[in-house]
Amino acid sequence: MIQKEHLQSSESEEHFMVLKPFKIIGFSLYVFFFSLQVDNRPKYYGREYHGMISREEADQLLSQAEGSYLIRESQRQPGTYTLALRFGNQTRNFRLYHDGKHFVGEKRFESIHDLVTDGLITLYIETKAAEYIAKMTINPIYEHVGYTTLNQEPTLKKHLPHSPEAPDGPAPAKDERNAEERLTSLVRRATLRESDLAPKYEKVHNFKVHTFRGPHWCEYCANFMWGLIAQGVKCADCGLNVHKQCSKVVPNDCQPDLRHVKKVYSCDLTTLVKAHNTKRPMVVDMCIQEIEARGLQSEGLYRISGFSELIEDVKLAFDRDGEKADISSSAYEDINIITGALKLYFRELPIPLITYDAYPRFIETAKITDPEKRLESLHEALKLLPPAHCETLRYLMAHLKRVTEYEKENLMSSENLGIVFGPTLMRAPELDAMTALNDIRYQRLVVETLITNEDVLF
Repeated sequence: MIQKEHLQSSESEEHFMVLKPFKIIGFSLYVFFFSLQVDNRPKYYGREYHGMISREEADQLLSQAEGSYLIRESQRQPGTYTLALRFGNQTRNFRLYHDGKHFVGEKRFESIHDLVTDGLITLYIETKAAEYIAKMTINPIYEHVGYTTLNQEPTLKKHLPHSPEAPDGPAPAKDERNAEERLTSLVRRATLRESDLAPKYEKVHNFKVHTFRGPHWCEYCANFMWGLIAQGVKCADCGLNVHKQCSKVVPNDCQPDLRHVKKVYSCDLTTLVKAHNTKRPMVVDMCIQEIEARGLQSEGLYRISGFSELIEDVKLAFDRDGEKADISSSAYEDINIITGALKLYFRELPIPLITYDAYPRFIETAKITDPEKRLESLHEALKLLPPAHCETLRYLMAHLKRVTEYEKENLMSSENLGIVFGPTLMRAPELDAMTALNDIRYQRLVVETLITNEDVLF
């Protein structure tokens, strides 16, 4: 805990040290900064700023006390600033930046003192425990008592009651047998639902740098997470807390939790299906079922836009209520509202249905003129998609194929649907405007081919 008291001792007429002690679990450190009144100092630095002095001068000033620091302006590059910090009986120099907060690396601090304090903690830990830190990830507790054990799927065998025909002990009472039968039925139904609807899609953790309040321990290696801020990373989807270096070796076994996944639109597709334990995003299933129930013969289906305000209402309903959202004809009579909501869902995916990684392969496939070779190439390209993306694409293409069966009524051919869904399902990864414009015709051709050959490709 950082102490509030400041101790001052005069060093000379020009310089004096300000002592700020703090303690951290198991040891104490002291932070000193040399104070000097300098004219024309940057407004975001205080009396620790010493103006344009050399490394040698800074080293001489700081040599008096371990943990002391000052800020100086570079003599070679005026306008740039350096944090000089005494640690390990040597003066270390770090290029210092300010963008509203102070930083020398990834972490950003409200004050120079906090930056130095965090830096000293890190230097102390990495110096005193370097060998241990290097071995932290070798024998993790993760698979034994950590996240995977707590979140593993229960098995049917584990929960099935003993058969009443061959009991291990006295015969259970009638009420107990009835309870066991109900439990067996529930388990069987849950297992069937799991195998039919929710395949085990692999998912990487969505780690974000996180500041933990109070002492915290890594859920991968079980070691202390040190520092004042940004001590580690937290999975935004499942809540797993680990060191940054441990995050690189954590398995791709993220089990998203609805406590963390609080929206439907703009949510990663695989994250959504795992959080809701479904095969495909529920918004896709519900919209397609509603469209097929009352809209397949609607002229201009998917081409005609619904009112944007009502489409936004559907989006908010899914985000708020999930699978309980009401998109029936009594709520939204115009089927174009539902088609618009479905297209909006695909447009707002952070990773498109046809992913950025797979995009170049699909575009190259569309450029193949030979129909048979194009199909072969497209079949291989589909293997590049994550399982949840591929399954959703299959379901959507089967639906669009059924839409084309009513082409006489709705006037929507596979070509027309390709024009609508090409840019919706595919987005160019960081291409220039001209290249992206040229790709539109190939995007259309990809979707058109997927619809026409849906039964072969999937």
